[in-house]
Amino acid sequence: MGEPRQMGAVNWRGFATLYLREVRRFVKVAGQTLTAPVVTGLLFLAIFSLALGRAVETVGDVPYLEFLAPGLIMMQVVQNAFANSSSSLMISKVQGNIVDVLMAPLSAVEMTLGYALGAVTRGVTVGIVLIAAMSPFVHFEFAHPGFVIYHLVAASAMMALIGILVGVWADKFDQMAAITNFVITPLSFLSGTFYSVARLPEGWSFAAHLNPFFYMIDGFRYGITGHADGSVLAGMAVLAGVDLVLGIACWRALARGWKLKA
Repeated sequence: MGEPRQMGAVNWRGFATLYLREVRRFVKVAGQTLTAPVVTGLLFLAIFSLALGRAVETVGDVPYLEFLAPGLIMMQVVQNAFANSSSSLMISKVQGNIVDVLMAPLSAVEMTLGYALGAVTRGVTVGIVLIAAMSPFVHFEFAHPGFVIYHLVAASAMMALIGILVGVWADKFDQMAAITNFVITPLSFLSGTFYSVARLPEGWSFAAHLNPFFYMIDGFRYGITGHADGSVLAGMAVLAGVDLVLGIACWRALARGWKLKA
């Protein structure tokens, strides 16, 4: 018999295999995971441009379509990043093959990063494809490209990690759908996607600044247009802090096998 394979401090092969599996999951059904968000984003763009294009020509110094597009893109990014990690874990639990991952020589950190980076890849890909699809109709200035990249990745990571926690917690698809319908979608709609929170009454504006989705959209919009309703540096810190807390929570949940091990 040969010598047992030494994994080292990090099981790079196992981690890469899990990550590539997560990427291939959404690439195989690109019509659902990539084309559908593009169609949805373009429909929102068309509807709001027709409904409000003449009534609201600018927000600050930014043309309304240029203000609207980053919010629509980020809305699709976060929904798809969440869907990737949550559905992967949920399907594995329902089909009973989650044991294949749990029995593999993967640490909780490697599992967390494998699932999360797969979802981040989907979220960022959706964002890039949507930018390309909207480019014929919207001028993207990319005033601060670094902010565009940071917020695409940080927002996708946040939703990927939330998706892991929901996928571990949920016992059936109805519970996962409830989180999407009653938490993710309302928070994304109420975070300045379609409007400037600066126009809200003081109390509502304060509430909007408590919503982490606001910082995703505001920072991403700042990166593209140069317009921001809040402090972009504070927003970056909020996203980094929330991602860190969520990452630790996912690591703890997977390390304990919470609701995964019989």
